[in-house]
Amino acid sequence: MNNITSENYFSSENNLKYMGSSQFKAFQKCEAAALAEINEEYVRPMSDALLIGSFVDAYFEGTLDSFKENHPEVFTQKGTLKSQYQHAEYIIQRVERDPKFMLYMSGEKQKIFTGKISGVPFKIKVDSYHPECIVDLKCIKDFKSKWNDSKGIKENFAFYWGYHIQGAIYREIVRQNTGNTLNFLLAAVTKEKPEPDFDLINVDENILDEALDEVKSLAPRFQKIKNGEIIPQRCGKCPWCRRTKVLSKTVNLSDLCEVYEVE
Repeated sequence: MNNITSENYFSSENNLKYMGSSQFKAFQKCEAAALAEINEEYVRPMSDALLIGSFVDAYFEGTLDSFKENHPEVFTQKGTLKSQYQHAEYIIQRVERDPKFMLYMSGEKQKIFTGKISGVPFKIKVDSYHPECIVDLKCIKDFKSKWNDSKGIKENFAFYWGYHIQGAIYREIVRQNTGNTLNFLLAAVTKEKPEPDFDLINVDENILDEALDEVKSLAPRFQKIKNGEIIPQRCGKCPWCRRTKVLSKTVNLSDLCEVYEVE
């Protein structure tokens, strides 16, 4: 019986017991940092950009009041919302004027499912669940392609942020619980000023199929890292790797010129 609730969904116990899409993607970026975060040795910094997205998320969850109480940094000393969060309120007002966007966001909020992929326990929390589709809200900078340094290519924003990976996990876990393979959509809105852009993006079935194959392939390794059976690899570039860096040799300037981009 699933005993996960919204209150304990992100608890240390459940983060250790279950893998989620964010945890999976964290392992893809840096295994060492992901494990440190699970073990509560490292906390990813909460940037202003992430807080704005969380502000919009909280509104659609119905938890905006508690979000404001827990994040006094969104207010000025005079008690008014800082300008970037006033814009977040405008983003909300803008998408509320679109009937179709709001229709897709009108499903069952924050519905939790659990299941297994390649024998690894997974948990998901769906922003807006409909019997016909799964909808995930995304508040992002813009819809422009992003440069992926590790791959050396420019990617569509959804691939860059791993939303196809998230969609594959969500679709599979929902299928295990309902018997139905549903469409996965992004209810995406940008933070652009003065006017945000927004779209309902249906992620293609073949893209989700390929992403699920990737999850099935990597999940067992990540689980073994969580279990202490495999030493995690370090990316060498993230804040956690920089914090825990220990020099063991000198490096040549010519090698550094190949590793670091000239800005």
